[in-house]
Amino acid sequence: MGSLTSGEVADSESQVTPFAKAGFFSKMSFWWLNPLMKMGYKKPLQDKDMPLLGATDRAHNQYSVFMEKLNAKKRPPSHAAPSFFWTIVSCHMHAILASGFFALLKVLTVTAGPVILKAFINVSVGKGNFKHEGYVLAALLFVCKCCESLSQRQWYFRTRRLGLQVRSLLSAAIYKKQQKLSNAAKMKHSSGNIMNYVIVDAYRIGESPYWFHQTWTTSVQLCISLVILYDAVGAAMISSLVVIVMTVLSNVPLARLQHKSKSKLMEAQDVRLKAMSESLVHMKVLKLYAWESHFKKVIEGLRKVEYKWLSAFQLRRAYNIFMFLSSPVLVSAATFLTCYLLKIPLNASSVFTFVATLHLVQDPIRLVPEVIAAVIQAKVAFTRISKFLDAPELNGQVRKKFCVGIDYPIAMNSCSFSWDERTSKQTLKNINLIVKGGEKIAICGEVGSGKSTLLAAVLGEVPKIEGMVWFLLLTSYVNEIDAIFGEKYILLTSIMFGSKFMKIMLNYIC
Repeated sequence: MGSLTSGEVADSESQVTPFAKAGFFSKMSFWWLNPLMKMGYKKPLQDKDMPLLGATDRAHNQYSVFMEKLNAKKRPPSHAAPSFFWTIVSCHMHAILASGFFALLKVLTVTAGPVILKAFINVSVGKGNFKHEGYVLAALLFVCKCCESLSQRQWYFRTRRLGLQVRSLLSAAIYKKQQKLSNAAKMKHSSGNIMNYVIVDAYRIGESPYWFHQTWTTSVQLCISLVILYDAVGAAMISSLVVIVMTVLSNVPLARLQHKSKSKLMEAQDVRLKAMSESLVHMKVLKLYAWESHFKKVIEGLRKVEYKWLSAFQLRRAYNIFMFLSSPVLVSAATFLTCYLLKIPLNASSVFTFVATLHLVQDPIRLVPEVIAAVIQAKVAFTRISKFLDAPELNGQVRKKFCVGIDYPIAMNSCSFSWDERTSKQTLKNINLIVKGGEKIAICGEVGSGKSTLLAAVLGEVPKIEGMVWFLLLTSYVNEIDAIFGEKYILLTSIMFGSKFMKIMLNYIC
């Protein structure tokens, strides 16, 4: 669905998605999709046909709620740094519980199948409990299958929607954070890293709501299936439980190795993306000095390192999948062997119930490798994004609001700056500067004398050691040669980004 742009009317009833106004039955049956389906049947859909997102689904609103919750947790008496994970959970608690309810309903309706099948077999052999029990069981089976289908679709839809909300929230948070990173933080989090946070890590976290419910529903389904197996084959169920427990325990070291491989893979991917982005930015220099082949070899070497960890991760995942795919066969073989050794009688009712329940055991067991991989990926991604969001920001004292009695946009009074706050060595010492409105000032000096550092200090990008800086908030900064020596049109285009020019007051500081 289309996202909101600055020129669109967000509150127009005809533009907002029907989902925002849909009732309970419309949401449960996805009836609100019919207008879009009809339009797609008549003609190919275009961007203008896509409705706008509802207010709760927009990235701006999601980010605002997240920051409101985060700032509330930072207030006294709480002194500890708030957890980004629990803040996101508190923002979407209602959606998590609602999707969890449908996930539980789906598990209960699925596990009801073998129980109803056993009752059908008992009725067929004349062991019914009351008259017309067969009709009641048929109706009950129909209702269970309908509930299973509806609950599964609602579970998938709600978790995917929740994942997109979290993903858009994190993307907005990363974008806002990268604008305020200190220089020390920029050295640790390059443009390639930040790109990876948005494209890969935020996507992995967006997929995690579905896999979170899959984690506990798998355990619930296994427990209910074991109870049904015990009712069908008695003590032979213990052999099934032993095989399942041994399979899970043998997977623990593999899961740890997978986590290590995934962490190393993401680090290698960050280094490779950083090298590629820097090569693209400085492509003119590479072409001028004919360094393409050298940088190509460097990037290929980084790709080999990334491939090494990727192959290690996928190989361990393949071992994991093989173990869990073979476990259902081992479960059935161990159970029937135990029945034979313990001389447990098997009839049509117990055998059919066991076979039907075995399918319920197979599905969660086969999903265990996927669940483990998804949880590991989400954990690694959340750790990386949390470190980025906790990174130090620019010194807030560098830029002050415009004060009464100061009639110039930029002023520095006995200021000293240093790129590295941990050292006593100062890059600029005892700087006094006054820039009046309308003045054109040229900063001259030899290479390395601190011209760019002074401009960066005005913007607040260099940590201030001492002194005071005043910076008018309406002042604009354009870092472009053409803006100084070129045409006025180029300057306005750079500021307005192609938008229609409006009569606003701008202060040009170069």
